[in-house]
Amino acid sequence: MNVQPFKHTQRITIDPGEFYVSNRQEVISTLLGSCVAACLFDPVHKVIGMNHFLLAYKQHSYDQPIIESEEGRYGMQAMELLINAMMAKGAKRRNIQAKCFGGGDVLRIQGEPGGRQSVGGVNIDFIREYLRNENIPLVASSLGGIYGRNVHFTGSDNSVFVSVIGGQQKGQVEQEERTYWKKSIDEHEAISKANAFAVNQDEFW
Repeated sequence: MNVQPFKHTQRITIDPGEFYVSNRQEVISTLLGSCVAACLFDPVHKVIGMNHFLLAYKQHSYDQPIIESEEGRYGMQAMELLINAMMAKGAKRRNIQAKCFGGGDVLRIQGEPGGRQSVGGVNIDFIREYLRNENIPLVASSLGGIYGRNVHFTGSDNSVFVSVIGGQQKGQVEQEERTYWKKSIDEHEAISKANAFAVNQDEFW
């Protein structure tokens, strides 16, 4: 997370796996490739929040609801952390609305078998399923495509400014996301193995 002065306020730039919440007229920014950023806001109590997530999965079929998977539960936790932090700043869950961005097909994984979704596609499906299940209106979005995005979420009027990225910035985002994605998978698999071992121990004793 990086904080810099910006006009008469400050801009907070978040990286993959991070989120930020504010009840001031700040700007929250991030760079997105296959990741998705959920920009949430309570227009009544003037609280905003943004996260930047990339679900840890290797292969996911089109016909399996992502929100019912282990990766979906991880994503749900990331969303709940953001919403709870907003409520701690004075937001009311019933007022929260969403604008979502990202999920571009930029993080191509070699050897993905047919019938499997792209990394960005899974993240898009998750956020749409989550918002629908939680009755949070999705009032604006720019999701999918083959390009990355530069996103700026303003606390003054809840507007979001989006620009397409390319060149050196595109390569930087791809490398950062690939590193984060692999790290997340390793951590996810380690937790799964530890849980499986604990279950086996309980059965043995």
